[in-house]
Amino acid sequence: MLKKTRKRKINPKNLIRITLLILCGAVLGFNIYLANANSLLGNQLPTPFGYGAAVVLSGSMEPELSKGDLIIVSKTQTYKEKDIVVFQDKGTLVVHRIIAVDGDTVVTQGDANNIADDPINVSAIKGKVLFWIPFVGNVVNFIKTPIGTICIVAAAILLIEIPRRNEKKKDDEERQKIIDEINRLKEQD
Repeated sequence: MLKKTRKRKINPKNLIRITLLILCGAVLGFNIYLANANSLLGNQLPTPFGYGAAVVLSGSMEPELSKGDLIIVSKTQTYKEKDIVVFQDKGTLVVHRIIAVDGDTVVTQGDANNIADDPINVSAIKGKVLFWIPFVGNVVNFIKTPIGTICIVAAAILLIEIPRRNEKKKDDEERQKIIDEINRLKEQD
């Protein structure tokens, strides 16, 4: 005998809610990871799985990169002239273009700057900029603040609580209709 299986229909509202909850959890988890990497290891740009993200904080790379752009960085083995790279200089991340390579030493300069940076060792480079998303960095910076984190937690709570209350209200209304119908039928007898 074949057992008949019922397919469970997924409610689109629940799917959206679950997706948003997963996204909120990922953002909170990522914030915790970044805070720990920064405070415990002094690493401003951790690159788990070889990739990282940072926000452009100045206009030194104008017009290529603007303040508030979100950059995606990849750790690579080799760097060449004209690569835009991220390196850590005294606890601060710097996003500049390589203008010269001499063995393990590179010289960088911001596109909008008139003078080159001091030479750095290749080991100081966190990674090469793969691509960037304009203005998204402003949102990322907000999410990293305590108020932004509170907003994410509040959104997650609302995503759980509002649909639960709506379901309870709907169930209570259904239950009351059944009770009213039972009472109506009792009165007819």
